[in-house]
Amino acid sequence: MTGPRKLGKTTDQRMAMLRQQVTDFLDNGKMETTVTRCKEIAPLAEKMITLGKKNTLASRRQALAFITREDVVTKVFTELAKKYADRNGGYTRVTRTGVRRGDAAETGVIELV
Repeated sequence: MTGPRKLGKTTDQRMAMLRQQVTDFLDNGKMETTVTRCKEIAPLAEKMITLGKKNTLASRRQALAFITREDVVTKVFTELAKKYADRNGGYTRVTRTGVRRGDAAETGVIELV
């Protein structure tokens, strides 16, 4: 399969959902959702942390264009950038937690390492 997973949504709906989930994930450091969504969130969150490590005006503006809350951008550029300064990628971990009772969707937890 090439390209992004569609997740049963149109492009604008999917991007809005992913932006919000990445924002919430970076704010809390942990999130429980389906494994498929976890796999889509991980590279986007890692890109935001990498932008935070660059710490330039252009990278801050790129992060503000994607992350929906300004306080989360500040957290990424101050706390998370310092925490992962010595690490070259691999800032997230996806752990499978079983199936959801209502619709039998496979769930997982995505967390910052």
